[in-house]
Amino acid sequence: MSAPILVTGGTGTLGRLVTPLLREAGHPVRVLSRRGGRSGPGVEHVTADLLSGEGIEAAVSGTEVVLHLAGGPKGDDQATRNLVRAAQRAGVRQLVHISVIGADRVPLAWLRAKLDAERAIAESGLPWTTLRAAQFHDLVLTVAEKMTKLPVVPVPGGLRFQPVDARDVAARLVDLALGEPAGLVPDLAGPRVYGMDELIRSYLRAAGKRRLLVPVRLPGSAGRAYRNGDNLTLDGASTGTRTWEAFLAEGLPRR
Repeated sequence: MSAPILVTGGTGTLGRLVTPLLREAGHPVRVLSRRGGRSGPGVEHVTADLLSGEGIEAAVSGTEVVLHLAGGPKGDDQATRNLVRAAQRAGVRQLVHISVIGADRVPLAWLRAKLDAERAIAESGLPWTTLRAAQFHDLVLTVAEKMTKLPVVPVPGGLRFQPVDARDVAARLVDLALGEPAGLVPDLAGPRVYGMDELIRSYLRAAGKRRLLVPVRLPGSAGRAYRNGDNLTLDGASTGTRTWEAFLAEGLPRR
């Protein structure tokens, strides 16, 4: 049997999609998460903490390809540095990383951490591949649900997004993991660009809700970056196939 492919964040939105695709391609998978899980045919769950470093050495040992999908609002840079050190010692032959479009352009703390994570991988001496993706439909839906709990919804004007389906991202990442290291590959965005107001209105229609939307101005350098479209990739990007509208039609009945 070939060496298992390690998937960090394997129990998250993206990891739950990537793992069965790797199994369908005939590869054993080792899923790393903080809480572990139940192992099954071809899928081994291991417990490790990327931020503290606990358990990472054992998780990486014996693997040749690592898909680094774990992420959060804080600490992605430190978690990635810990993973890189373990991967270097294990002699991993490819480290594949998911990042965010605009990590090098939008001045937000969590995006700076994403960019520092990218740099830790690129400067590691390991063969690597990094894919920057747009916001997942799942995340946009969560934001819309939270924003529309209020009877009056403040909507930052000038904000545009290219939400992408997590299934499209998962399929692309599996292709990259099974291929040769490619460095920074073209971004992956959704098939359409939407204003924030469009996303909220379409969610309200799908959910059968009515809310008053009030435009507001997002201040500061981050607001300027978003209004300039620094979070978008309008040229040179790969494009997903599933639209926001199709996602709403599929996803809302399940929630």
